Amino acid sequence: MNHNGRRNYDSKKLGGQTYALAAPPSIAGHANVVGKKEGQGPLADSFDLISQDASFGQRTWEKAETAMQKLALTHALEKAGQPLSALDFLFAGDLLNQCIGSGYAARDLGVPYFGLYGACSTMAESLALAAMTLDGGFGEWAAAAASSHFCSAERQYRTPLEYGGQRTPTAQWTATAAGAVVLTKEGPGPYITHVTVGKINDKGIKDANNMGAAMTWAAYDTISCHLRDTGRAPSYYDLIVTGDLGRLGRSLLVELFQRDGVELSGNYNDCGCLLYDCDTQDVHCGGSGCGCSACVLTGYLLNGMREGKWNRLLFCATGALHSPTAVGQGESIPGICHAVAICNCREG
Repeated sequence: MNHNGRRNYDSKKLGGQTYALAAPPSIAGHANVVGKKEGQGPLADSFDLISQDASFGQRTWEKAETAMQKLALTHALEKAGQPLSALDFLFAGDLLNQCIGSGYAARDLGVPYFGLYGACSTMAESLALAAMTLDGGFGEWAAAAASSHFCSAERQYRTPLEYGGQRTPTAQWTATAAGAVVLTKEGPGPYITHVTVGKINDKGIKDANNMGAAMTWAAYDTISCHLRDTGRAPSYYDLIVTGDLGRLGRSLLVELFQRDGVELSGNYNDCGCLLYDCDTQDVHCGGSGCGCSACVLTGYLLNGMREGKWNRLLFCATGALHSPTAVGQGESIPGICHAVAICNCREG
C-alpha cells in the first residue's frame, strides 16, 4: 500500500492515451466476408468469401448484415481451431441503429457479448477492448468483429437506393463486408502490443458527404499521440494504415504531418483507398463503413504480416460519430480514431 492507503500497481499506461499490454494476446484466427463490388477490387485474393448475392440469402439488407457477421466469425474460429463455446467474450459492432446487425448475430451465437458503436472505427475499438480484456486476465479467448452493408447504410444515413440520389465527389462508398478476429492469451502471433485510445475531435465540418475531412483530425491526433507516448517515429512501423479516410482524408492527413515536419507518406496508406480501385470502380473518394477496415485488416493486412511482408503494423481505424438526426439539427460531425499496434514479435 502507498502512503495514501491505495494499492500499488504496475501501470501499463504510456503518456497520455497509450497502453502497453504486459501479456500481448495472439491473433489465432481472422476471416472476412464481402460483397460483389468488393470482390471486384484489388484485394479480391485476400477475402475468404465473396458473395454475388448482396442479400446473403436474407429478406432484408439488415438481416444480410447479421448473416455476414456470423459467417466471418465462424470462419475465424475455424482458422483458430476453436469451437464457438471457447469464446469468453465477443466484442462487435456495426453502423445500424442500436447495433442490430451485431446484436442479432450475438443472439444466435450464445456467447458473452459487448455491443459497440464507433462508426468506422469499430474494428479497432473492438480489437483494442478484446486485447485489453485478455491482457487483464479476464479470459482465455475473445473475438472482435465489425460489419457494414452499402444498402442498409444508405437507407439509414442518406436515402433508400430506390430514390436514386446523386452522390457528391467527396462521398465514399460504404463497404458490404464483415471481418472477425479471434484472440488468445498464448500463441505464435501476430500480437496486439499497444493500444492508443482516441479522443473525439470536431472541427465543425457539417457535410455528411465529406466524412474523410471530418475524421482526418481525429486520425492526426491519435497517431501523433501514439508516436509521442511510445517515443517512436513513423518509420518504426512497416505500415501505418488508417480506415477510412479515403482519398481526400488521406491527402489531408499527410499534409497535417508535413506541417509538423513529419513525413508520413512513405509507409502510410488508408483502407478506404486499398479496398477499391478508385480509378475504375465508381466509389468516388474510396471506401468507408465498419466493414471496410475490418475486411482489409482481416485479409490483406494480417495475411501480409503472416507472410512476412510487414512485421510492425499500426492499425488506426477512424469513425464519424454522426447521425441523420444530429445532422438535421445542424450539428457538426465528431471524429474518433483508435490505434492498435500489431507486431510479429511479442515485445513489439
